[in-house]
Amino acid sequence: MYTVIIWCLIALFLLQPGLAREGAVFGIELFSEALLPYLLPYLILTQWLLRLPGKAPKRRTGTYWKTYLLGAFGGFPVGAVSVSHQVRDGRLTKREGALLTAICHAPSSMLLIGYVGNELFGRASVGWLLMAVIHGLNLIFLLILSAHTALHPEREPVSSNIPGRKAGSPLTESLKESSQTIVLVATTVVFFSAVGTVAADLLSRLSPLEAQTAGMAVFPLFEMTAGLQTAHDLFSGMDLHAALTALILSMNGLSIHLQVAVITRGAGIPMRWYAAARLAHMIIVPPVFMLLLSFWS
Repeated sequence: MYTVIIWCLIALFLLQPGLAREGAVFGIELFSEALLPYLLPYLILTQWLLRLPGKAPKRRTGTYWKTYLLGAFGGFPVGAVSVSHQVRDGRLTKREGALLTAICHAPSSMLLIGYVGNELFGRASVGWLLMAVIHGLNLIFLLILSAHTALHPEREPVSSNIPGRKAGSPLTESLKESSQTIVLVATTVVFFSAVGTVAADLLSRLSPLEAQTAGMAVFPLFEMTAGLQTAHDLFSGMDLHAALTALILSMNGLSIHLQVAVITRGAGIPMRWYAAARLAHMIIVPPVFMLLLSFWS
């Protein structure tokens, strides 16, 4: 099946090379303007902090909360990077890693406030409200996990089978891993923006939908930032814009899911809890956000 999909994409790119290039350029612009400035500095700092020698939390729940504070506020896929690092180091079990990957998954606070709030809505307060709703739900999940662990303590993690390597300085290691993550993010954003652009054009040709409407139907499935920008271009100033923004931020898109899958696979972390949490966010976050926004406005 994957072979058929790949050959279909190759054929589409060959038939529409100009459109594929346009989509790739769109992805590069989104990454360089909306993602890189908000993601990279925080990613380096959190990875540096994780590697600094220090006193480990006395309780397992303390490790959970430290991981959440370092990972969840850094944006996609900082939470997955932070959790995977601790699973590989033997500080978390793979089951704990799976649960925390699902919980420590949220848009960057700087992305929500700066890009979504200031740039798309013209009000930083909208970004703050979105951040409160998303993290509020995640924190409920984290409280449930902490309470369950307190009542039914987890077994100590088994030693990892991944071969060890000589560690460099914490800053050097954080820069190295952050650069690898940034390359992964950039690659998926550019690729899925190109795929989304070609797919939107194909949909507009095969259906009565206009090009922009077809883009709105396709982009959120492939690349979140492109979906956010398209929703703003089409529905800015309407209530539907806010609802679609909350839904797109909850869906994330294939680009982000692939980033998380690649990162967690290196640590052997299963993805079923991650998928369940994303579904919960799609069901709960948009209506709660719209309800609070109606009182906020």
